[in-house]
Amino acid sequence: MQLAGKAALISGAGGDICRAIAIAFAREGASVVCCDLAQDRAAETVRLINDIGGQAISQHCDAASEEQTLAAAAAGHAAFGRLDILVSGAAPNDPSGTVLELTMADWQRVLDINLTGSFLLSRAVLPYMIAGGGGSVIFIASQMGRVGAPRRPAYCATKGALIQLAKVMAADHAAQSIRVNTLSPGAVETQRMLYRYGSFEEAQKQHGPKHLLGRLGKPDEIAAAAVFLASDASSFVTGSDLLVDGGYTAV
Repeated sequence: MQLAGKAALISGAGGDICRAIAIAFAREGASVVCCDLAQDRAAETVRLINDIGGQAISQHCDAASEEQTLAAAAAGHAAFGRLDILVSGAAPNDPSGTVLELTMADWQRVLDINLTGSFLLSRAVLPYMIAGGGGSVIFIASQMGRVGAPRRPAYCATKGALIQLAKVMAADHAAQSIRVNTLSPGAVETQRMLYRYGSFEEAQKQHGPKHLLGRLGKPDEIAAAAVFLASDASSFVTGSDLLVDGGYTAV
């Protein structure tokens, strides 16, 4: 039970990757605040955690709202008496297009959730972590934070920015025993893949060969890496970007 006695707040907990992370954290003994803009999906994650004997609450939260991120952190602290871990993973289905084709609204929404959302969640959770003697912050970035993808300017820009934000926060808060890292998955079998490609078969056809392992990742594989970053097993890891990308960026 690597996370026994700890409490985690996870944004995007209704999505495939962050749901897997929430369940993995609960299996390791953490209490979990499951935040999502779609509260029904967050509630389903809570149900799955309860089914394995874990503790969790659901919280409606738009990561781009300062008021709602503050409320989510306060609710988590009120429920569990502490907050030790933040996973910022909320992300919209960003439309494809060049900078000439994206609308300002499309661009701004991706920035608001992916980047500003992580900033706001950090501002909301860090005071509780500091008061509790430390913690671990994990931003869900992407291999696309290191390499470009055609027609994905907003997504790639925000994921690259998260990697830099984590480094700065790691430097700013090391003295308070706060570790800050990014976790960068490759292409993973999620609803986002279905949104973009229509089927996992088509996503595998287009993206599988881009990975040295020749396949898409699974949400549980990303969750295992998140447990490592959240736990004391990574006590000497901060300011790092952990790639779990099947070798996508290796060559």
